[in-house]
Amino acid sequence: MKHISSRDNSFFKELFKLSGSSRQRKKTGQALLDGIHLVQACLASGHKPQHLLVTEQALQDREVVALLKDLSGVPLTQFDDNLFAELSELKTPTGILALIKQPTPALSPAASRFCLLLEDIQDPGNLGSMLRSAAAAGCDAVFLSSGCADAWSPRVLRAGMGGHFALRQGSGQVISIHESADLLVVAAAFQGKLLATSLTAKASLYDCDLHGKLAFAIGNEGAGLSESLLAASQPITIPMPGKVESLNAAAAAAVCLFEAARQRMDPRRIAL
Repeated sequence: MKHISSRDNSFFKELFKLSGSSRQRKKTGQALLDGIHLVQACLASGHKPQHLLVTEQALQDREVVALLKDLSGVPLTQFDDNLFAELSELKTPTGILALIKQPTPALSPAASRFCLLLEDIQDPGNLGSMLRSAAAAGCDAVFLSSGCADAWSPRVLRAGMGGHFALRQGSGQVISIHESADLLVVAAAFQGKLLATSLTAKASLYDCDLHGKLAFAIGNEGAGLSESLLAASQPITIPMPGKVESLNAAAAAAVCLFEAARQRMDPRRIAL
């Protein structure tokens, strides 16, 4: 096991750049997973990290030690606490990071059966929450416009809580996350119903048949969906009997996804 204690170390410099730069993550196709939960989620999906980074204290933690045994073939480097803290965004670092290759999205719009289109979702917490909801509801793909936050940034990964590595039912593949997607091209290629949330729509989400191939389009936290994507979709509204103007984008996505999941799991309804 290597031990790094200098900021001048070339490997540390590469990791530091990766941790703070979306451009670097896109260039290398890599990301850093911060904390044992994310590393475990990655391992459970069948993926192995390229490198593990730990502190001396983490090597005394039983859970970390057990994980390291499961990943005995993965290169391991110990960092001094001050260097590790520069790689982690957590106020109290967990003591373990994993360098990974981002999974390659394997599912095209035409092949998807249940997906989410996200337009200009800029808040990392919202985006991570949406990815987690999509994974939990059984989506097979998420398509992100170029205006969305970086799906593999530390903050989005943390908010996603492992959703990036959720396996699609029966496929053995993780949910396909497509970044910088042209959502109009995706909408044209998708072979099912595309529903878009809109405050002015007349059709209610709860009156829609959500079986069969289905996609939801969710827009920017403030501006909503672009007119072009809204025109390519069937607008729906989420009924809100309480006196509020609108739902948070992540909450709206969750309501739509889990209404679809409820219908698709209901044995009393016949799937189209």
